Amino acid sequence: MSVLSGWRAAFRMARRDAVRAKGRSALVVAMIALPVLGVTAADLTYRSALPTEAEELTAELGSADARFTSTSMGPVKLQQMPDGVNWGTPEGAPDPSPEVQAQPVDVPAVFPEGSRYLTERSVPASVTTRHGIADTEIGELRVADPMMRGRIELTDGAYPRARDEIAATTAFAEASGLSIGDTVTVRGPEQTYTLTGTVELPADLRADALYALPGSVITPWQKAADRDKSVLPPQPSEPKWLVKGPAGAGVTWQDILAANERGVVVKSRQVALDPPPDSEVPMSAMSSGYSTEVETTAAVLTVAAMAVLEIVLLAGPAFAVGARRSRRQLGLVGSCGGSRSQVRSVVLAGGAVLGGAGAVAGVGAGFGLTALFRPMIEDYTGNRFGELTVRPWEILGIAALGLVTGVLAALAPAIVAGRQSVLESLTGRRGTRRGSRVLPVVGVIALTAGVAVAVYGGVAGDTAFVAGGSVLAELGVLGCIPVIVGFLGRLGRRLPLTPRIALRDAARNRGRTAPAVAAVMAAVAGSVAIATYTSSSAAEQAYDHVPNMTPGTLALAASDLGADAELPRSRAAVEQNYPVSGKAADFGRVWAGSDCSVYYQDENDCGELQLVKPTGEGHSCPLKGKGAKELALRLSADEHKRMMNSPACMDENYTMVAFGTGDHKIVIGGADVLDTYVKLDDPAAAKALDEGTPVLLNSAYAENGEVTLKATHTYSDRDRENRAGHSGKARTTTDRLKVYVAPDRYAATPGVRMVMPRRTAERLGLHVEDYGSFYTLGRDATDAERQAAYAALDQAGNKAYLMTSGEEFRTDDDTILLILAVFAGVVTLGAAAITTGLAKADAEADLTTLSAVGAPPGLRRSLSGFQCLVVAATGVLQGTAAGLVPAIALRLTDLRAALAEMRADPMQSAYTPIVMPWETLALLALVVPVLAGLLAAALTGSRQTLARRAG
Repeated sequence: MSVLSGWRAAFRMARRDAVRAKGRSALVVAMIALPVLGVTAADLTYRSALPTEAEELTAELGSADARFTSTSMGPVKLQQMPDGVNWGTPEGAPDPSPEVQAQPVDVPAVFPEGSRYLTERSVPASVTTRHGIADTEIGELRVADPMMRGRIELTDGAYPRARDEIAATTAFAEASGLSIGDTVTVRGPEQTYTLTGTVELPADLRADALYALPGSVITPWQKAADRDKSVLPPQPSEPKWLVKGPAGAGVTWQDILAANERGVVVKSRQVALDPPPDSEVPMSAMSSGYSTEVETTAAVLTVAAMAVLEIVLLAGPAFAVGARRSRRQLGLVGSCGGSRSQVRSVVLAGGAVLGGAGAVAGVGAGFGLTALFRPMIEDYTGNRFGELTVRPWEILGIAALGLVTGVLAALAPAIVAGRQSVLESLTGRRGTRRGSRVLPVVGVIALTAGVAVAVYGGVAGDTAFVAGGSVLAELGVLGCIPVIVGFLGRLGRRLPLTPRIALRDAARNRGRTAPAVAAVMAAVAGSVAIATYTSSSAAEQAYDHVPNMTPGTLALAASDLGADAELPRSRAAVEQNYPVSGKAADFGRVWAGSDCSVYYQDENDCGELQLVKPTGEGHSCPLKGKGAKELALRLSADEHKRMMNSPACMDENYTMVAFGTGDHKIVIGGADVLDTYVKLDDPAAAKALDEGTPVLLNSAYAENGEVTLKATHTYSDRDRENRAGHSGKARTTTDRLKVYVAPDRYAATPGVRMVMPRRTAERLGLHVEDYGSFYTLGRDATDAERQAAYAALDQAGNKAYLMTSGEEFRTDDDTILLILAVFAGVVTLGAAAITTGLAKADAEADLTTLSAVGAPPGLRRSLSGFQCLVVAATGVLQGTAAGLVPAIALRLTDLRAALAEMRADPMQSAYTPIVMPWETLALLALVVPVLAGLLAAALTGSRQTLARRAG
């Protein structure tokens, strides 16, 4: 028989066996198809969500050929790159004078002859909504023009076609509660428009804007401001022109060069997609160029390498089921003269048949699910897919990967089947085979070497070593699994009958248990690696985030001078519309001499208040100034973090000024300010304020329990009210104040350095004014509540504004971690189910014996549950350990990069934590194994028909 004929027969037998055992074949196909499905869907989603250059141009230009813009340099000659992003004056050309820069540029004069164009401008505005008032951007653009298709699309209603009509993006309409037919009033000029429709920007579904016809908002607004000085004038953007060139010609590179001569910059679709050679680009000699190629990160390489290994391990136990159940058939092949290689070829052919079916099913399901969930994915990513982008070679590669890994997964069962004697295969006896003593030793060596290689790669920043070491470490754990499974049998000595049988059965049948444990381990390891890296990166970003206020806090502050008299009405507006809890904590601002927020026009026309910071250790930040870079070279990441968190350096890092304090950051207030805003619950600090002693939040300013307050009492001649009582030259006072020093962690309080009692400030000759209130938020406010509060503030005189901590750092990491946990859980359940099916096939004789000696019917059900639990729990625990290797190595890579940035700029954070995703791990280690055991027990029949034992 020729080799080709032998393989043809093997494939025919494999195909018939697959059709005959439909349930088992479906299970094998599912285990191969699941990873292929995931990779296919990920590839399609990534390629489709990542816009092409043509799609990016459509998002900017619509169907126009080009966008023309003037610059602030006047009608002077310019040079630009073909992308329309980089531009400048010719090399060696003098800078244009202010007179030249002020000259207008006649942009339409440079359009190609026969062109059609649209103008575009935008202006920030405050508008009325169904709930109250909201801030947004109004674009003056004829969105109904066909030139806007692809950039702005109508979703409901009609485009605005009259000057008193307006359209809203879907996101703004939903947030504002507006419906088609409602009126929208622009606050200030009080211009009213009718909402005619809703639109969306396919490239930005979360865009929050309104659109009106050109000349219908900005021009009448400016006229209203000219007539009534109480109306603030509009602050529009510079105009842009969207141009449709002559039919069939577009806007060419020669058109762009002509426009550059007149001081106009052009972004042309035709030129961007087909740029001219560098010899025709005058600016190319000045440009160093840039690469648009995105480097593959260490995380992607590592996850890809582990994913290939995972597919093999997932499918391996499934083929072990088929090979075990086909023992008699394979024995018949041997009894008819078939060689061991031919027996192996039958199993390998089964791997190819089912692997191919799994690959086709996975690719098809990946396409189907991507199309089905496309709207959900687009909403999540915030942009519409231009089209479902398919890279044929990538899809074929994914399918080939499924086919090849199916064959590889069948390799081990094929070798085992080829080694079995014909008598063992025909009688169903397994024989006795000692476990390998070499494999565990090799496994330990591979595990140790893999960890070392991965850690070295992380420290050296070599992604290839990280990926290779991670896979090698996982293979090492695989080599140790048989020994670990064997050790499990010894743990059942003191357990009840069912778990004892389950543990001993797992230990006795290591060839069946080990692949299933390996499959669970591989799935969990990949998920744990990604989850650990994700949670660690999130913790790093949260640490680096500088908040604008303390979390869960709302601040109401006066917006106009002398507006403190209107604050009671503003406070009522907030308390009636915002979800505040508790009472308001009123605060004030303090200054010396004439108020610099009023008398700032002339130099030395107002006073100054300064909280003097001592010098020396504990007061000056060593990471700033002379010797900082030399010190940074000697610091580890932990040492640098401790230094950055010291009060001296914290003050350099948190530089936000708010609440009317100026650079001194002194707030006038009482104990309620400490409780509501500072979050300092300290009776001693509250008592100090009641007694007139300021509370200092940053200990770097204190020396022997005192601070130095320097005040320059300069009064402007225009400040008649205060000047009368302070005639003569400006005077400077320096006072030493006893303070209560708060714990160091409060040095990071945004915008506040010291809380001073009102009577203390007045005693020092300083001026004090009520400035606002702090509130504690019970929860985040909704869009409707915010808009209602802004409307109420407007009715109260519009003399105050709000600051919230709603801009607190947030990520989608919780969703990502949940998806990872669900994926690992599904794979764990599948692998455990395979093991339970294989154990059921192997243990028929044992279960028959147990039934014959009087075991209760429920024993069969509970035994399946515990067998499933053993496999799932063992795999999850080992997978958790294996997954930590790449996660830690990748974080070491990040640490190396962070240290390099810190040593270049010592005030840059080098904090690179490793944070365990405990919730994900608890779900995998506790919930999933128990659920697997319960499902196995529930789906296993408790009754068994007695049969005569063979032999």
